[in-house]
Amino acid sequence: MYEVYGGLLKEDIVCTINGQKVCCPPESTILEAARSAGIEIPTLCYLKGLTPTGACGICAVEIEEEEGRIIRRACRVRARDGMVIHTNTPKVLEFRKARLTEILRKHPNDCLTCQKTGGNCQLQIVSQILGVNPAKRTMPGRGIDDSSPAMIRDMDKCIACGRCVTVCNEVQKIGIYEMKCNDATGERYVNTKKNVGLSATACINCGQCVKVCPVGALSEKDSIHKALAALDDPETTVVWQMAPAIQNTLGEEFCMAPGTDVTGKIAAAMKKLGGYAFTTDFSADVTIMEEGTEFIDRVTNGGVLPMMTSCCPGWIKYMEYNYPDQLDHLSSCKSPQQMFGALVKNYLPGKIGVPAEKICHISIMPCVAKKYEHNRPEMESENGRDVDIVLTTREAAKLFKLRGINLATLNDEKFDSFMGEGTGAARIFGTTGGVMEAALRTVVYKLTGGKVDQLDYHAARGYRGVKEASLTIGELEVKVAIVNGIGNVKAVMDDVRAGKSPYHFIEVMACPGGCLNGGGAPLLSSPDQVADRMVKMYESDEKNPVRRSHENTQVQELYRDYLEEPCGHLSHHLLHTTYVDRTNEVE
Repeated sequence: MYEVYGGLLKEDIVCTINGQKVCCPPESTILEAARSAGIEIPTLCYLKGLTPTGACGICAVEIEEEEGRIIRRACRVRARDGMVIHTNTPKVLEFRKARLTEILRKHPNDCLTCQKTGGNCQLQIVSQILGVNPAKRTMPGRGIDDSSPAMIRDMDKCIACGRCVTVCNEVQKIGIYEMKCNDATGERYVNTKKNVGLSATACINCGQCVKVCPVGALSEKDSIHKALAALDDPETTVVWQMAPAIQNTLGEEFCMAPGTDVTGKIAAAMKKLGGYAFTTDFSADVTIMEEGTEFIDRVTNGGVLPMMTSCCPGWIKYMEYNYPDQLDHLSSCKSPQQMFGALVKNYLPGKIGVPAEKICHISIMPCVAKKYEHNRPEMESENGRDVDIVLTTREAAKLFKLRGINLATLNDEKFDSFMGEGTGAARIFGTTGGVMEAALRTVVYKLTGGKVDQLDYHAARGYRGVKEASLTIGELEVKVAIVNGIGNVKAVMDDVRAGKSPYHFIEVMACPGGCLNGGGAPLLSSPDQVADRMVKMYESDEKNPVRRSHENTQVQELYRDYLEEPCGHLSHHLLHTTYVDRTNEVE
C-alpha cells in the first residue's frame, strides 16, 4: 500500500479504529483516517483542509498508549502506524457530553426563531445525537452586532469554535476576527480584532464566515418579511431577478442533487408568488456588451490597463479598502444585479405600463455582499433605488416554503418577455472564470470581425487560485488572468500597483469557486458539491442554443429601442458607476 507524496513513495499508515483496520496516508489525523473508513466522529469546529483548532472538543477519542488509555482530540492528533483508537467508549461519550454541556450552558435556547433552524444548526444536531440539553443556562450578555448592512453577529450564540477566524484568515485572508479570552472568567469567545462592529472593519461582506458558522452566531440580514410585505401589497408590482448561480444551487434546498438546473422551476415559483419573473442572465449579457466594449476601447486606444471586472461587490469593497489608489483599473460597469435594477426602474416601466414608483424590485442572489451593494448611494437613478430587496439563495428557499411552494414538484415555465432571455455566456457568470470566458467570446469575435469563432476557453476554467492565458486577437497579444477567491488577489494587485502586471484583463471573484460557492448559497457546501455545480453549469451553457452575449435577441432589442449603443450616453448614465476610497471607514 503506497501513496505518492511530493514525488516520493511513502508507506501508508495502518491503525485500528473500533476494531477495524484502517489504512490512511501519512500525516493523516485520526479524524481524517476515521472518516476515510466511513467511521463518523462528530465535530463542531473542524473545517476540512484548514488548520484544526480543537476548540470544541467534540471530536474526542480514546487512544491506547503504554501508560493507559487517554482522551485526545481527533482533529489535532496524527494517526500512527499500529495506533489503536476507540471513538464511542463510555469515557469518550462522557467527555463529549461534558464539553457540549459547557457550550450549551452559555448558548441561547431560541431554536424556534434562529436563522439556522431547519436542520442547518450543527450544534443542535450534535446535541440531539448526544442527548444533551442542560436545564440551566447563563448567557454571556455580549449582545448583537447589526452594524453591517449585510450581516448580523449574535455574539451570545458564539461557541468559540474558531471557524470564522480560520476561514477569514486562511482562505479569504481578510483577518477580521480573532479569538479572545475574558481575563476574569477565562472564557474564550470570538470578536473583531479591535472589538468594534463589522461596519468599522475591513470586512468585505463575502459571507464565507456565515457559511462555516455551525450555529446562528453569524447570518445574513433577513429580508424575507420585506419581500412578503411587497407581495401582499395590492398597489405594488413585484419584479424578480435571479442570478445565474441560483439556477444550479437552489434545488439543493429542496433535496435535489447538487448542480441540478432548476431554471424553469424558479420561473414557475416566481409566478406563483406573484409579479414579473426575469433572470439576471439577461443583464449578465448586457454587462458583457458594456464591459467588452470598455475593454476594447482601453486596449486599442491606450486606456488604463489591466482592466478588472466589477461584478463582485466583495471584490470592489476590498479594492476600496486596500488599493484605493488603483480604482481606475476597475471597469466602470455596475454589476449584473445593479444593471438589471437600473433597467427595471427605467426601461421596463415603458414596456409593462407600470410607473417605477409602483415597482418593488427583488433580486435573488448567492451573495451576502449584494445586500451591501444594493444600498450603496451610487446605485440609484432619478427613478429610485436600482434594487429594493435582496434575498440570498437560502432566504429564497425559505420564502418559497413559507408560501407552500415545493420547487421540486413544479413544472418548468419560461421567464417573462423583454428581460427574460439569457445566453450560455451569461450562465457561466456564476463560476470562477465565467465572466472572463463570456467576455472573450464576444470580445474576440468582435475584434476579429468574426474570423475567430471560438466558444470554449478552457484555460479560464478550474479551481486554481490564479489562472492565466495568452491570446492572439488579430494583431493584439492579450494576456488575461482569473483570480479565484479574494485570498489569492494580493500578489496580483501588488504587481499592478508596482506597474509590473503582465495582464491586460483580470477577473476577480471574492468567493472560492465563484458565486456557486457564495456566502448566500446553501450552507452545507462541500468541495465536491461545488465541483458538481460547476460541471452542471457548464452543461447548461453547452445546451443553450445561444452562447454569446451579443447574440441575445432581447439584448439587441434593448440597444436598438432604448440604449442605442454600448458605452453610449444613456448606458453610461444608467449602467456605469464610480468607486471611492474607504480607508477612513476602518478603525
